Amino acid sequence: MTWRRPHRPDSADLLTKLGQLTARAREGAELQQARVQLAEALQRELLPASLPALPGLRAAARYAPARRGLDIGGDWYDGFRVPGGALAFSIGDVQGHDVAATAFMGQVRVCLRAVGAVVTDPGEVLGKANEVLLAMDSELFATCTLLRFDPHTGELASARAGHVPSVWATVGGRYGIAEYDGGPPLGTVSDVRYAVTRRSLVEAGSIVLLTDGVVEGPSFPIEEGLDRVLHLVREAAGGDPDELAAEVMKVADSTGHADDAAVLVLSHEGHGAHEGDGGSGGPDVRVTPGPEGPAVV
Repeated sequence: MTWRRPHRPDSADLLTKLGQLTARAREGAELQQARVQLAEALQRELLPASLPALPGLRAAARYAPARRGLDIGGDWYDGFRVPGGALAFSIGDVQGHDVAATAFMGQVRVCLRAVGAVVTDPGEVLGKANEVLLAMDSELFATCTLLRFDPHTGELASARAGHVPSVWATVGGRYGIAEYDGGPPLGTVSDVRYAVTRRSLVEAGSIVLLTDGVVEGPSFPIEEGLDRVLHLVREAAGGDPDELAAEVMKVADSTGHADDAAVLVLSHEGHGAHEGDGGSGGPDVRVTPGPEGPAVV
């Protein structure tokens, strides 16, 4: 029997093969990078250039893409004027992190604006928007919080669709995490009634809405993130909303935010003493029925 050594490619063959593999890897990386850049560009174009304000109410926001550079495209914030001289604000997070999620985010924002132009109740707005999104037959869904501020009464009405609770504090030292009743994410279940929480903003303070990328990371529990945000809001209640938004976004840096992150801050003045609050200036909160029935906080 004759033994032969297996053919070993020479250095030129190895370099050629390595070059081919490198070219394929570069093409894949460049394609992925192009997708990320496109999603980020679309995201920033779809976010509002400015937020509305009224005497006694100021708003500011921040957005940051994921640190990994891949999980991008689903978070948004928005603010717009609605009939009756009121303002509406929304923040949300689309399931998925790609160009399709960015496009769906734009559709959700437009849908909320369109319904909000003719419907005043935030819970009803979410309910009708939910039906529209279901009719689109998309595989995606979105969590969302929608607020409506009435400057004439000082009332803030809010509804939540599976979204992270907001955080609030007043200059008088009251504070909390608004884990009131809500409903399922938009685009998941039909015929949903979303509970509405109504607060009389009788004392100056700040309200922070955010997405889970701000307060949750791979090894960072959401409870700890919300507690950190609550501490910041307590320290800066009623102050400059832009400065507070920047400070809250730093919490995302500590979580290593694997997801993109958005923050929306509302700073409000007091609307005078509210009947029944004993002159304390504390919030008067009422929750109207949602899918789980009535609740009062």
